[in-house]
Amino acid sequence: MGEQTILCAFPLFHQAGNIITLWSLAVGSTLPLVPNPRDLDFIIASIKDHRPTAIYNVPTLFLELLKRPDFRALDFSGVQYFGSGASPFPSESIKELEALVGAGKLIEVYGMTETSPMLTALPRDGVKKTGSVGIPLPDTEVRLVDPDTNREVAIGEPGEFVARGPQVFTRGYHNKPEDTAFTLRNGWIHTGDIAVMDEDGYLFIVDRLKDMVSVSGFKVFTRQVDEVLLQHPDIDNAATIGLPDPKRPGSEIVACGVILKPGREKGEAMRENILAYMQEKVAPYKVPNPSSWFLFKKWVI
Repeated sequence: MGEQTILCAFPLFHQAGNIITLWSLAVGSTLPLVPNPRDLDFIIASIKDHRPTAIYNVPTLFLELLKRPDFRALDFSGVQYFGSGASPFPSESIKELEALVGAGKLIEVYGMTETSPMLTALPRDGVKKTGSVGIPLPDTEVRLVDPDTNREVAIGEPGEFVARGPQVFTRGYHNKPEDTAFTLRNGWIHTGDIAVMDEDGYLFIVDRLKDMVSVSGFKVFTRQVDEVLLQHPDIDNAATIGLPDPKRPGSEIVACGVILKPGREKGEAMRENILAYMQEKVAPYKVPNPSSWFLFKKWVI
């Protein structure tokens, strides 16, 4: 009690910021306030001045901090763990962060506002698997089901993440009976996220159900395409979406937006280079469609 200092950049009005604040009060930990999560100078100074034992951020903020030499120069020996949630943390970036702060220190969690807000987490002191959101919290039941049939899928197969437990909301959305009926079914919350469970019970989020791309019946999980793109030496960030296929009604094509690293030249040669790279790394139906490239921030294929 009272021995922890927690630095949290989640806004206090966010469910994650709310629960961390309440938890800090309950255990008597110090909680330096972060008025503006986008103020990296303030966050870096707070880490230096307050020497937190735990740091909570969204992946985007961690990635921005990794670009800062003054962040990399900090002493992280006293930080016991780094908590991350709200969106997926790219696997390659996890390795980069842990190479700086210490192996096994990143704890990814998963949940939503309707689940107060956590359903799963990597164990703090147990086995951690890169890219996994861990295992269910105590008293939390998890199933992965086929979105069309609601039948459980086999280990290693993708399915919609559904759960129930004491932290799941039960009264539904205010004045939205249809949304409530769609999300809460027989006591289970349907998250709309697609996940895979391995033989050890660890869960890996692979996509949002609404973001999944259907190419002539083949399912393409956008996060998996993004992970491959982010391993390309010239790409700083990437995002994959599905666009209607004008040649096949009801089907989609894969379109990927990429932001190049500083100093890289955009153009046809780079586009061909990235397309050739993807053709070597993924199945043909997952390769970005050459006809889909359009301007998005700096460059898109």
